[in-house]
Amino acid sequence: MDDVSTLISRIDSLLETPNEAYGADVVADMEVTLTDGYAAALALEAEHWRLQSRIGAIAAELADGPEKACTEELASLAGRLAAAKEELESLRQTLVSLRHRIALAARAA
Repeated sequence: MDDVSTLISRIDSLLETPNEAYGADVVADMEVTLTDGYAAALALEAEHWRLQSRIGAIAAELADGPEKACTEELASLAGRLAAAKEELESLRQTLVSLRHRIALAARAA
């Protein structure tokens, strides 16, 4: 989450840049940050799929008989899955804003 929080803060900082300050260096930084954001989103999506897969495997194990270790891991995974989903949604919203800002900068140039 720290990496995503840092990335979102970086994007927010770029979004606060006044339109008049758009130069080639600012637009390039926006594009690099957007690429970094998409890479982070892909990593979160991969984590999301891994967690869902593991949850499915544990659910199958529970069908054979409940075990405390399985239920504890399942609860932990469910929490991690919810956090990953929340991070991903927040990152995606922020990336949309940055993509719009880049488009505005390209039109202004």
